[in-house]
Amino acid sequence: MRAEIRSGKAQFERKLAVCSGSFSLSPEDRVELLTVLAADPAVAERASSTLLSQPPEAFLTALGRPDAAPQLFAYCADNLGDKPGIADAIAKNSACPPEDVARVARHLSAAGVQALLDDLERLTSAPVLIAALNGCGAMRAEQRDLLQDLQKGAAPQAELEEAVAAAETDMAKRLTLLQRLSRMTVVERVQLALKGNREERMALIRDPNKMVQRAVLQSPRLTESEVESFSAMSSLTTEVLRVISMSRVFIKNYTIVRNLTGNPKTPLEISLHLIPRLTARDLKLLTTNKNIPENLRSMALKLHRQRNEARQGG
Repeated sequence: MRAEIRSGKAQFERKLAVCSGSFSLSPEDRVELLTVLAADPAVAERASSTLLSQPPEAFLTALGRPDAAPQLFAYCADNLGDKPGIADAIAKNSACPPEDVARVARHLSAAGVQALLDDLERLTSAPVLIAALNGCGAMRAEQRDLLQDLQKGAAPQAELEEAVAAAETDMAKRLTLLQRLSRMTVVERVQLALKGNREERMALIRDPNKMVQRAVLQSPRLTESEVESFSAMSSLTTEVLRVISMSRVFIKNYTIVRNLTGNPKTPLEISLHLIPRLTARDLKLLTTNKNIPENLRSMALKLHRQRNEARQGG
């Protein structure tokens, strides 16, 4: 039935059965198919009337499905955007057209905003969505800062030159890359960070804009060896190291954990959380590392002694 209705091939009687409820469907299937039928002149009035009595929970479940019908997104954006959870459910489904998300942006919670900020390819591909987010009153201060970063223009030339010089040793390639980046807005550099090559990512991870840095770490082309390299760089911002530490995928890599704990730029609360995962050898090396904070070195020494005592006691 779902396939028939969505394809437009269902007979009139079966459309009526969906509207009347005489055909057995799950609540989420029914609300989805009703939104499809609400755009069908043959049963539009009846489907629209039936939709008014459907439970909100059914819409939330239907909106969470990756193959939800486009008509469902449009109906919810037009009629239910101010209802609890609806706007967030629309924003969190990457299949939803950006125009529908934009129409409910003012109703998003901070969690809904974060879902969009965490998917930079989707966000930067739709200028209408970036503009609409400016009207969201529930946005947290740090989220608003990130959104403002995304709407900036070209980066300062001196900072770009420094980033490119650190990433590219070939002078000709360095000049070419610098010229390209100098002409790009933040949104364009985010797109390059997501889709570019290794050399471009190595330069853009040092970009002065936080959203560009985050885009590098979201790139589907990013390799673990690159992240291992990033995690050891004391020249990167604490923001980059924090984002790396918050990734479940990255933090499964022991080399990344070891590099973060030994990196003086890693926030102390993150390093303290990670050191119990170090091997005995790496923990001992950390106790003599003069570049890390004293508190971290002391904690490493304490943990090293505890392990030795436990081993001797056993």
